[in-house]
Amino acid sequence: MGTGPYRFVEFRPGDIVRGERNPDYHLPNRPYFDTIEMKGGGDAVSAARAVLQTGEYDYAWNMLIEDEVLKRLETGGKGRVDVVYGGKLEFLLLNATDPNVEVDGERSSITTRHPAFSDPKVCRALNLLVDRKSIQTYIYGRTGKATANTVNGPERFVSKDTSFAFDPARANALLDEAGWTKGSDGIRAKDGKKLKLVFQTSINAPRQKTQAIIKQAAAKAGIEIELKSVTGSVFFSSDPANPDTCTHFYADMEMYAYSMTQADPAIWLLMYASWEVAQKANKWQGRNVVRWRNDAYDKAYNAAQSELDPVKRAALLITCNDLAVSENVLPLIHRAEVSAVGATLTAPRSGWDNDLSFLPDWYREA
Repeated sequence: MGTGPYRFVEFRPGDIVRGERNPDYHLPNRPYFDTIEMKGGGDAVSAARAVLQTGEYDYAWNMLIEDEVLKRLETGGKGRVDVVYGGKLEFLLLNATDPNVEVDGERSSITTRHPAFSDPKVCRALNLLVDRKSIQTYIYGRTGKATANTVNGPERFVSKDTSFAFDPARANALLDEAGWTKGSDGIRAKDGKKLKLVFQTSINAPRQKTQAIIKQAAAKAGIEIELKSVTGSVFFSSDPANPDTCTHFYADMEMYAYSMTQADPAIWLLMYASWEVAQKANKWQGRNVVRWRNDAYDKAYNAAQSELDPVKRAALLITCNDLAVSENVLPLIHRAEVSAVGATLTAPRSGWDNDLSFLPDWYREA
């Protein structure tokens, strides 16, 4: 059933799905291949190796791998790395609520406020402790660009009023101003509470290396960070009974990537709207995982929804971006959509759509 280029043949959960050419496909002489096989499981490095080094497969998706590793795999000559930019963002979220307090069986309840991040000075200090340039240079290379914006395209929606800097001295000064003073152990404290934070993300080498970079800089400013890594299938699960999902956010900080799949940021920016808060009442399915709420943001967003002048609408959405990144959302890397492609395969792609959106036009050079 359906109108796609292939029709179903076999599916083995967690392993393989197979399809065959749809003889009734609406485009003439498409698709070019008679059959398709997609294999799941494993990890990004093994998937890249299967295309770039062994040639066992023709294509691998979502190559979140250090660029140096990708370059080494490319030397095998069996394939190439294909990079296209859209709206994917690797970002760091600072929990606006308290993950250590339980209210009616719910942690990170919107009825609580985070003891440190409720102060904008602490948020700005942590932002200054993120060395984005090093993360870009030593981890992402050609596959990511350091950014200060949550919206990174199309160009008319990208703010020119934001910036980022790595400035530990200024970060220390802000923490002093906020009343967090260093103790004899070098860790800051305020009102008898130490500045110790849990920082979680999914298990993946680039993310663990990014965690380490941030932890090292934070330590020099008197912030102790405990790193937590969760298996991707658990971290990104939608299971409401799973406390380790990114939407439950039972940590002080968390990092992951999200893709803006429309070349317009309206749906993307729902991630910071107050009515989209992920919580027990909606089984943690709301888009606003950070649980940050701001009346000015909601007003600008709603105004954009009814604004017909495209220039004024873009300005309102830029205001939303600027408000979000000024407080609890720290953009890190504008990530490319990175795939491994077999040497003879031509696979048209767009950074604004599913990797397989142009599948009927894929072909192999003779």
